[in-house]
Amino acid sequence: MPVQFTIYDAPVGLTSIALTVFASIGGFVFGYDTGQIACITPLPDFLQRFGQTDASGKKYLSNARNGLIVGLLSIGTLTGAVTGGYISDIIGRRKAMTCAASMIVVGIIIQMTSTHVWQQFAMGRFVAGLGVGALSANVPTYQAELAPKQIRGSLVGTYQLAITLGILVAECFGIGLRRLDSAASWRTLIGLCIVFCFILGVGILFMPESPRWLLMHGKPEEARKSLARVRGTTVDALDPYVEHDFHEIQKSCETELTYGKGTWSECFSSRMRMRTLLGILLQMFQQLTGANFFFYYGATLFAGVGLSDGYATQIILGAVNVVCTFPGLYFYERFGRRKPLIFGGIWQSFWLFAYSIAGTAGNPLTSKPVGNFMIVASCLFIAGFASCWGPGVWLVTSEMYVSDTNPSKDAVPFCFI
Repeated sequence: MPVQFTIYDAPVGLTSIALTVFASIGGFVFGYDTGQIACITPLPDFLQRFGQTDASGKKYLSNARNGLIVGLLSIGTLTGAVTGGYISDIIGRRKAMTCAASMIVVGIIIQMTSTHVWQQFAMGRFVAGLGVGALSANVPTYQAELAPKQIRGSLVGTYQLAITLGILVAECFGIGLRRLDSAASWRTLIGLCIVFCFILGVGILFMPESPRWLLMHGKPEEARKSLARVRGTTVDALDPYVEHDFHEIQKSCETELTYGKGTWSECFSSRMRMRTLLGILLQMFQQLTGANFFFYYGATLFAGVGLSDGYATQIILGAVNVVCTFPGLYFYERFGRRKPLIFGGIWQSFWLFAYSIAGTAGNPLTSKPVGNFMIVASCLFIAGFASCWGPGVWLVTSEMYVSDTNPSKDAVPFCFI
């Protein structure tokens, strides 16, 4: 039976919250793929299979090889984000997410079946990245199109929360599986992601389609039913809030159909240029903050500041990332979109600068206070990212184009992740 409650003097359906949270599994998969690689590359069996041999006979990954293995996921993500919006616009949000989850599974299988050829493993990361990129373009859009306006910020922010949870879970699995001496230490860690892809890919097909997509494809009655279900009521109830939202979306779709669907060139027209540029810069600077550096190379990094177990500190960072995302969901509802981004940028800059100064002024390998300070600075930096730039960028870019453009334009900024 549909369930409703009131937020900011307007009814909110429990279904809308459940749907957006379920769709955020796509973010969990993104985070899991991000967090697992830092745990995999230092593993003895992985190095034995895919590493190079130094003069002493020790196995290692060169910077170039390590960078390709880690970075090809991001290159695949770029490609997937560009195409994901178009696919979603043609076949629907739900089917597009199923296709993306399937692509990730294919990439995982390629990685798991790698034996001694590191290029195969790296290409598996690239293929998985195609699916991750498509999810990054589709999930926030789907969430924004389903979420009630009064809590849209918090609900779209669950995508970033899911990313942080995925990173933390991957790190926890990694610290447990590292004790295995065989290939199971890294193959199991990679393969577990298939479970989450299956849950998302199959489960999303039982969820309602985006009302906006249905209206854009000439299915007004299905759109009304979908919107009523999402808002926690039924079509027969003739809920005034549902009717108001339906006509608002319908008017927006009619405007878009009148002027025609957007093209790539329109992204840079005088009407859209600033929005497109802003979306690109937000996604680009979210990555250039350097937060993913700590998640990709954290275990190696913290071993380099004198810690005997870099994995433990990696989990601490992951926990900080998760916990500090919760206040971020509140900040964007309470203070708007700009202020948290401004404050977060200043906060992150300060602690990253302090981290750099400490590492330059002292030797963390010989000075324990310096090493400890660098760890604290890292945690405070991640706290600022998780509560400001982490959720905020997904929210702002998902809201930019919902009213008068289609998902193909969402793909432009998302491809810069």
